[in-house]
Amino acid sequence: MDLAVMRRLSIPFDLYNISYENWDSEIDVMMKQILETDEERRARIYPVVLNEYNPVWLDWYLEEKANLERLIGTENIIRIIHIGSTAIPGLTAKPTVDIMLEVNETTDLDKMIAALPSPEYICLNEAALTVPTPPPHLRFIKGYLPNGFAEKVYHIHVVYTGDDDSRDKILFRDYLVSHPEAAVEYATLKRKLFKDYEHDRDGYTEAKGALIKEILGKARDII
Repeated sequence: MDLAVMRRLSIPFDLYNISYENWDSEIDVMMKQILETDEERRARIYPVVLNEYNPVWLDWYLEEKANLERLIGTENIIRIIHIGSTAIPGLTAKPTVDIMLEVNETTDLDKMIAALPSPEYICLNEAALTVPTPPPHLRFIKGYLPNGFAEKVYHIHVVYTGDDDSRDKILFRDYLVSHPEAAVEYATLKRKLFKDYEHDRDGYTEAKGALIKEILGKARDII
């Protein structure tokens, strides 16, 4: 019961197992965590996680799509698209559902931000984004609890209609769906990189860049 209550806290916390009276080792761990920086803590509690493909990811996408339409209003949305590795059947992926939320340049972004309640939705603007994104430089993340990931985790990428980067994300997804050999190559790279980048999410993303660029080149050639 106590653990269940703690996991509902809205502030960061750590758990220490002293059921075996292993005080010395737990105190060592405790001291390391007390002295770690905010960046080190984020890297520890939000690591790169790789799972085999799970068809339930499509259900998670559809559930969140309905949430976004309800909260923001369909009149303020051009389209909502499932992108990223969880949108590619059979592909090994981080169990994070990437969603593209396409809006017009006239959309009131402040109203959109207000419509997605905090702390359930965490808004990342241009200053908070660690990976460059095109205008409107806005992303929402959901499922990041004070002490780690929730069962369902989402990255919601807000984009303007006609954005080149957005078209590339769709093109990349569609190419991997129709070219299983490329998907296998991509999955193999992910597993290899995981060993070195488990606690460096940005480094993991950057290290995939060369292969993603190569696959995109092939995809553009057949348009």
